[in-house]
Amino acid sequence: MELGQIDERKVAEDWFESFSSLATAGNAEGVVRLVCEDALWRDLLSLTSDMRTFDGSPKIRKFLTDRLSLVKLQNFALTEFIRLQKPYPDLVWIVGMFTFENSTGMCSGIFRLVPGANGSWRAYTMFTMIESFKKFPEKIGPLREHVALSGRLWKEKRKYEMFEQEDPVVLIIGAGQSALQLAARLKFLDIPTLMVERDNRVGDMWRNRYDALSLHFPVWYDHMPYIPFPPTWPKYTPSFKMADWLESYAIALELNVWTSSEVVGAVQDPHLKWHVQVRRNNGIERVLKVNHLVFATGLGDGIPNMPDIDNQETFQGAVIHSSQYRRASDYTGKKIIVIGTGNSGHDVASDLAKAGQDVTIFQRSSTFVMDLDKGWKFLGGALYSEDGPPTDIADRLFNSMPHLLLEGGMAQRTTDAIMSDQISQLNKLMDAGFRVNKGIKDAGILLQLKLKAGGHYFDTGGSQLIIDGMIKLKNDSQIKSFYPGGLEFENGSKLPADVVICATGVGDKRNSIRQVCGDKVANDCPSLQSINEEGESYSYAQLSRKGLWMIVGPLQLNRFFSKYLALRIQGIEKNTLLPCY
Repeated sequence: MELGQIDERKVAEDWFESFSSLATAGNAEGVVRLVCEDALWRDLLSLTSDMRTFDGSPKIRKFLTDRLSLVKLQNFALTEFIRLQKPYPDLVWIVGMFTFENSTGMCSGIFRLVPGANGSWRAYTMFTMIESFKKFPEKIGPLREHVALSGRLWKEKRKYEMFEQEDPVVLIIGAGQSALQLAARLKFLDIPTLMVERDNRVGDMWRNRYDALSLHFPVWYDHMPYIPFPPTWPKYTPSFKMADWLESYAIALELNVWTSSEVVGAVQDPHLKWHVQVRRNNGIERVLKVNHLVFATGLGDGIPNMPDIDNQETFQGAVIHSSQYRRASDYTGKKIIVIGTGNSGHDVASDLAKAGQDVTIFQRSSTFVMDLDKGWKFLGGALYSEDGPPTDIADRLFNSMPHLLLEGGMAQRTTDAIMSDQISQLNKLMDAGFRVNKGIKDAGILLQLKLKAGGHYFDTGGSQLIIDGMIKLKNDSQIKSFYPGGLEFENGSKLPADVVICATGVGDKRNSIRQVCGDKVANDCPSLQSINEEGESYSYAQLSRKGLWMIVGPLQLNRFFSKYLALRIQGIEKNTLLPCY
């Protein structure tokens, strides 16, 4: 089919006219006839009051039959965004965006139409999500605060809002980027929210990491809701700059946070209220009674995942986790082994090598490596770039692609394109002895992030240091044990060291839940570093108890799903969320 012969707007309008009339009439069977047999429909709150993906027309038929009469879809309108795209030589589709309403909310949607053998077009993917509840809109723009307050009254208002006397509706453990984005969403949905942060200042989670750290994703991908980074912002954000940004974000949006405070326990009473025990910075403990308890404590709560290596007690040097590493000057004149070849391992080894230190990186297993800067055009460049669409549109388009479709072939195609584009550098790296893979299921970064939150390297120069021999490489045998002067390997070889730095990741994300809520609650939670059979993550879902949530992930995902989670909590609190499907 020649692209120039396709009138994408007419195709989209004709299909949408049929779709909207059938959906408004509650005609599930008619809607199903407009989608492919192997279609995927992803919904966030608008039809299911949940986060669900339905794979194939039989499941879509049942879901629509069960829900259309309840949700009462109406007022469909096609937007101006209609694009004809050819992602691969053998695939062409028309992408269109639309708005609609259900019985309680304002909603949006995205379709992708593909041509059939008889010339008709049907939907291959459908994405629907709620944008706001009609009776409780977001307090932005025309709905912003209109009352003029003097400086004194504003200070009194802020003091009252800090929950020195009252209890919040939502308590968030942590005040990192995920917590801040959710707290901001909840604030402007009029849900009283408090963050509890054990560090002294908002942003300390970045200040306390190694000095050489910077964000790996480009600025267009990392904007936060309500206050995007200014156009002067660097492409890659240094860690200390990010720390100050997070602190200023909390101040500018008047978000409520108790710093130097710690949640030491939480139990749920028979009425499903969470009694959360908080130890303040003055040593005084207070129990807050809240409806929702959200863990925003990061990957594994930062609890180091240390390898169990025999005879460590005999080693005469130092053994630390990469989270304890700060700067290369602390190790001048030392022989250093870095265990692990993910981002942290490479960053630490690179920092040491650039300072002229004697450093060897130990590779336990093959690693997915890509130059993110060069490969961005394959991953997010079409949506997140200097010339990309507005962030809210980019987010909807990005998240409208069901995980099952990505894992089922599209991610593998993208990975092949990335590796082909960088084959010269990868060949040099492999010639140096480094073992490279294509990621879990050959899906590149997709499953590395979702299932492992690591095990990959976004190359920021470390590969060239290995190629040049500035970072020495050891990967011909697994570690057997420590000996007084270093590490001994199963093939009998030894590697002397004064310091061993374990860049071996962090523990189970449920660790923080276990510490606060106990074993029973944590054990009842699903593995949070996993994906369910519909391809959905547990990171933004209600967990093992009513009112128990987690939010964790990169800035882009948290920017998008913080809205979903905030709306779900608001819907529960305002009794406007339809029953879950």
